[in-house]
Amino acid sequence: MLKDVPLADRPRERMLEHGPSHLSNQELIAILLGSGSKNESVMNLSQRLLIHFEGLDLLKDATIEELTAIKGIGTAKAVLIQAALEIGKRIHQMKPPERYVIRSPEDGADFVMEELRGLKQEHFICLFLNTKNQVLHRQTIFIGSLNASIVHPREVYKEAVKRSAASLICIHNHPSGDPTPSQEDINVTRRLAESGKMIGIELLDHLVIGDRKFVSLKEKGYL
Repeated sequence: MLKDVPLADRPRERMLEHGPSHLSNQELIAILLGSGSKNESVMNLSQRLLIHFEGLDLLKDATIEELTAIKGIGTAKAVLIQAALEIGKRIHQMKPPERYVIRSPEDGADFVMEELRGLKQEHFICLFLNTKNQVLHRQTIFIGSLNASIVHPREVYKEAVKRSAASLICIHNHPSGDPTPSQEDINVTRRLAESGKMIGIELLDHLVIGDRKFVSLKEKGYL
């Protein structure tokens, strides 16, 4: 029985201590099986299963009937094994999603224009980018009138660090529809840019969104 196996050799304990990559195929399957039988340990059952299917290559396509034909493998265990193998197949077949690339202020404005241009309150959002200028994440930092005391660099760059961003673009809307930047917009931009320089995450631009038009503070010379 598993309880008779030395603690250091128990697969669950080894996985918790060292992580799944340190476990053998036999140990990983033993964790899925959960238990053996009155006359056989789960480790022996796991070993017999692998020997029967000559390793993982044939096991990955095993049917429920083929699995339950092995002594000690009931329907519940067979279903669990097949479910785990199917998840593995699906993960292997996954393709990374196409990420939106921002090459210009127009790209950044297009990304959010339809969402922001009709809002009745100011929304301050950030786009966090990787080294290829692909959007990793979009985050609303706050909703309300833009104010340097509210848009704190800590909140902006905390998220940037969390997302491992190489750079970011800040965007907010003017409900009036006029994207002309205010003095407060300029102050916030400069404060965020200085903070970004200190931690090595560049503020690429700050866009002000109006009604189907926008202003780039970088193009205006404020960055």
